[in-house]
Amino acid sequence: MIRPGGRRARRPGQDGIVLPTTALVASICAVAIAAVGFVLTSHPQQPAVDTASAHPPARTASPAPTLSPKPHKRHHHQAPPIDKKSIYVDVFNNSNIHGLAGRTAAVAQNAGWNVVGSDNWYGTIDTSTVYFPRTMRPAAVALAKDLHIATIKPAISPMKLDRLTVILTASYSG
Repeated sequence: MIRPGGRRARRPGQDGIVLPTTALVASICAVAIAAVGFVLTSHPQQPAVDTASAHPPARTASPAPTLSPKPHKRHHHQAPPIDKKSIYVDVFNNSNIHGLAGRTAAVAQNAGWNVVGSDNWYGTIDTSTVYFPRTMRPAAVALAKDLHIATIKPAISPMKLDRLTVILTASYSG
């Protein structure tokens, strides 16, 4: 007699063998296969060498080339030159110094940068900074060097992400 759920009912006095379910057998097989795979892959076999029958490698007609160490270069990897004319630059004054953005914009233009605007910045900036979009960090470093600005940072809102933004504070001496 079969009970609901697919199990056989045992009759009183009948000693039967309880067989594992298909899922249990599959689980046991999966664990065994995984264990064998682990053992085989965690200890790579190395070819056995019989030292009694090992022979030195045969020599070829031409000797193997010898490699001499290359001299250590002390130069850092140089990035490709920056095309300053292709990079837009905005210069803002965040101080009470009249004309600071305009004068600094002229310095940047004379250094070859493509200054597209200068104005006042409304907000609080701690120190004169060159802000850059994610892909323009090398250009920001170069512009900061040209303007003698020590700080560069990733651009923040509402800055445009197609250009470098310079914000000058009262401590800027150019």
